[in-house]
This record gives sequence, C-alpha cells and structure tokens, in this order.
Amino acid sequence: MPTTVLLTGGTGYIGSWICKYLLEAGHTVRVTVRDLGKTEKFAHLKALENGVAGTLEFWEADLLQPGQYDAAAKGCEIIFHVASPFVLQVKDPQKDLVDPALLGTRNVLEAANRSGSVKKVVLTSSVVSVYGDAKEMSDLGLEAFTEANWNTTSSLRHQPYPYSKVLAEKAAWEMANAQNQWQLVVINPGFVMGPSLTDNSDSESITLMKDYLRGKFATGVANLEFGMVDVRDVALAHLRAAENPNAEGRIILSNTTVSMLDMSKMIKKARGAGWGLPFMAAPKAVIKLIGFMFGITPEYAEKNVNYPLRFDNTKSKQMLGMEYRPIEETIGEMVKQLSK
Repeated sequence: MPTTVLLTGGTGYIGSWICKYLLEAGHTVRVTVRDLGKTEKFAHLKALENGVAGTLEFWEADLLQPGQYDAAAKGCEIIFHVASPFVLQVKDPQKDLVDPALLGTRNVLEAANRSGSVKKVVLTSSVVSVYGDAKEMSDLGLEAFTEANWNTTSSLRHQPYPYSKVLAEKAAWEMANAQNQWQLVVINPGFVMGPSLTDNSDSESITLMKDYLRGKFATGVANLEFGMVDVRDVALAHLRAAENPNAEGRIILSNTTVSMLDMSKMIKKARGAGWGLPFMAAPKAVIKLIGFMFGITPEYAEKNVNYPLRFDNTKSKQMLGMEYRPIEETIGEMVKQLSK
C-alpha cells in the first residue's frame, strides 16, 4: 500500500534508485537535502516524478544537527536511512566519516522515536560492517561471511570507512532494541556498481570505474576480491525489506565475488577494447610498496591481497526474493554510461 516515507541520502548513487522505485510504487517520498537552494543537486529526482503515481517532496535537514529530521519524519510510516559518506581517502576520519555516519544515524532514529508514526526503519549499512579484512575468513575457518559475523578489526587508523559503518550500525541496533515503536531492518550490500541516475555522485563506485577507464591501473592491479552487487538490486532490496512484514535483522546483498582483474576483463568485453586496462595482477610485495598511489596501505595489502572473499547471500534470496542481475550486465551498462 502506498504511504508516506522519509528518504535520507536520496540524491546519492543508491538513494536516487530507491527514490525512483518508491515513486513508481506510488509512495509519497520525502527526500531530505542539506540546502533547498541548491536545486541542481536534486533536479534529476524531479525528473523521476513525471508519469509515475508517487509524489516527491524535499525537506531541508543536516545530518549533524539534532532535531532537524523531526518535522520530515512526522507522519511517515517508513524511514530509509541511506545517507552516509562513502569516501575511502580522507584527511580527518573522525570528522569526515565517523561523525556523519554515527551522529547522522542517531539523529534520524531519534526523529523516528519522536515521530509517533514511523513503524519501520530500513538502514543502509555495508558488508564492511560484517568483516574487516579478507584474511579473517580463513583465520575464522569460514567458507563465507554471514549476517552473524561482525567487523571487530577496523579502527580510525586501519580501515576508517568500515569502522564508521560498524559504529553506525551498532548504534542503530542499540536504539532499535531500546524501543517498541518501529522495527529495524539493515541492508548490508557488497561493493555497489551499475549505472547512475545522477552526475553529482561522489561515490567510490563511480570513481573506481572512471579510474579503470582512464587507464589508472594500466600497469597492473592488486589481487583483491570484492562481493559485488548491482545498484538497482540494492534499491529493490530496500523496498522489499520495507514491504515485507517478515523482513528482519541484517541482510547481506552480494551477487558474486569479483576480483579487480575480473572486472578489467568485463570492462574490456563491454568496451570492445583493452587499451589502458590491466592484464595482470601485480605481486603483493609491489602493492605494499606502491599501494599508497592508489590509497592502499601496507597493512591493508597484507591482510587483503591474495586472500579469497565470499559472502552468503541465502537470506536475501529467501527473505527478499532477490534474483541478482548478472554482474557482466552491471559492469557493461556502467561502462556504456561513463564512456559517453
């Protein structure tokens, strides 16, 4: 049944697709933005409203300011909290990653508590909240990471982005368990790829693909693996998590594991040319030596390069009915879009 929902981060890479699907489903979507005066940031969302049953509203709110989500949340049945920075290289991890993720989550969920109307919150987390380094899979004797696993190794010094996701998700669960007004479902996507609805996104997903296409990795890539998932599948999973009364807990979204070299081969196939693309994986010792050029620390290389990585997506299939798009299709459409 169509209802009124609040969507944070709706102008971003994942949030824009969630907004599109919510509008198509007939919902009234309240998208929060930092500055209503900067209309260019959300012009692409206004275009999504044409010809659909849903209605779009824009509300001004700042993630770091307590109480600013109260007005937008009042009268909503569902909150999709997607807003959180996805930036891997920052000057101040506390200010640039942890504060927006942690304080933002607390502020949005406090608004849910005060709303008197919110019945469900769908939070966008990540598989990096499930694990810290690929090495842990073999250390723990696992065939694959599941929703039962938690990242206990990331910190402000080592892997600050995953650390921010862990803190935010744990805070969300703590707040959810302290009340009985609304239910929390957490979506834990792998590395999200696929076409974008906005040119304004600063997502690392877009940056990575642009780096491949610019030839940044021409001399070779690290033997790193990622659990990968299409952005449209991630958006669809959010809607299903909200609509399904039996959806609960954490839900990993990962289609399959893709190495950086696998990705290069898919890009070559989609583009029809291999110029500027890596054709080999560089030795681990080399990655540890020159990894700083690509934002890879020696410690990260030691604990992730040459280690297999797997995720169990059974729960997403059983609980949300997920049927994942082929990753070749995901990469192909992304290449086509960014090559224009």
